[in-house]
Parts: sequence; C-alpha cells; structure tokens
Amino acid sequence: MEQRTHYFLAVRIPEETKRIMKAHIEKIKEVHRFSRWVHYQDLHITLAFLGPANPEKLAAAEINVEDVLSDTKALKLKINKLGIFGQEDSPRVLWADTEESTELKAIRKKVFSASERAGFQLETRPFRPHITVARKWTGAHPFQMEQLEIWNKLQPEPLPFQASEVVLYQTHLNKTPKYEAITLFPLQT
Repeated sequence: MEQRTHYFLAVRIPEETKRIMKAHIEKIKEVHRFSRWVHYQDLHITLAFLGPANPEKLAAAEINVEDVLSDTKALKLKINKLGIFGQEDSPRVLWADTEESTELKAIRKKVFSASERAGFQLETRPFRPHITVARKWTGAHPFQMEQLEIWNKLQPEPLPFQASEVVLYQTHLNKTPKYEAITLFPLQT
C-alpha cells in the first residue's frame, strides 16, 4: 500500500530551543515510557494540518498564507509545562505546552482561513497550541499525572523563544527526522 505524503503549516521552533528541548526529552525518557519519541528536529506547533494535497491546492495555500502573513510580526512564546492527550492512565500523546498567546491565536486564525480559502477541509477542534514530544504510553504501570512535574525540575522558569517563521512542512514517514520544510513564511522581526 502506497503511503501518501501529508502537508501541514506550523510555527518553527528555533534551533537553540530545539537543542534545549532535546536535552530535556532525554531526561523525560528516563521517567516516561512512550513507544515513539519525536525527533528534536521535528518539534513544531501545528497551525493547520492539510493532509494529502494536489499541487494546485498547495500552491493556492502558499500564496494565501504568504499574503495573510506579509505584515505579521514575530512573537515571543514560552514553553511552560508538559501535558497529555488521551486517557489519564494511558495517554496517546505527551506534549509541551506554551503559555497563552493572543498573537499565536491570531496567526493560527490567519493561516487556518488562508488554507480553507485554498480549498482544504481542516479539523474543527478548538486550537490547542502544543509541541508533541512523544506518542503512545507503553509503561508497565498506569501513567501518573505527577510524572508531568519533571518539566519543572528540568526547566524551573518557562523556556522563552522567538517564533519568527511559519513553515509549510511535508511529511516523510520513512525518514528521521520526518518533516521537511517546503516553504518558509518569515514573520517581521
């Protein structure tokens, strides 16, 4: 069965922040048992998951996103804690959270609308900005929510970074890292 490539638009995490996260993830792996850990180069904040796309729709999305972000300023974000999606005793996703940001929500809204205007049918779940760290709990014992506190030991203060690019990524499921930057949309600094 052929695997189709997928595309998504995301805030790029700067290299320095990715290296700090990589060190933290190595420590988190000692406490948490998940089957798949995200390669540190693949860390990002998804704004719009496009899925498989024909070249015309993808080109239209790129034009629309470039247009809506042309006067958008870079923003400061802070990674402040860990969280999970799924059942509390057996989560399907472990993620790092960012502090509330109205600027990030505004950028997401612009990118989301631009993608819809290009003809993409997007998820309608509320936007929950996060950086996926790992997937599928495999621990011998039920997951304990207290284990999320490891972040506060590794990073006593929120981890700040400047988000200065939105990126169109292409997924390569058979590679590591698996996300390839196709188009960069710089934000004004």
